Amino acid sequence: MVREPIERLKEKVLKENLWLFILKLLRDGEVYAYELRRRIQEEFGFLAGKVTSYKVLYLLEKGGYVEAHKEGRRVYYKVTSKGLTQLDKAERFLREVSESISKTSISKKKNKDNNDAC
Repeated sequence: MVREPIERLKEKVLKENLWLFILKLLRDGEVYAYELRRRIQEEFGFLAGKVTSYKVLYLLEKGGYVEAHKEGRRVYYKVTSKGLTQLDKAERFLREVSESISKTSISKKKNKDNNDAC
């Protein structure tokens, strides 16, 4: 059975870009990994896999986009300036894509309406 295109889009945008949601939450302050998963579900409406979350955090830390420090048994993460730059670029890019899709839809609708009026 073929999945609906919207379901494939949701998976690509949400699960395959987990770093975006992690950086967005860390922009508000330090958070530990388990809490990040809970807040992603609460604020963005999907549950990130436990292993996937830790892998993404590891890669973000390795790339210098987040920093980690341990307090007791928990490891807390915070976004770096490099991470904030990437988040800003991603937000701009997604906004541009959304606007581009909207403009195309609006201009096609206007053209159709104009043709229908003739």
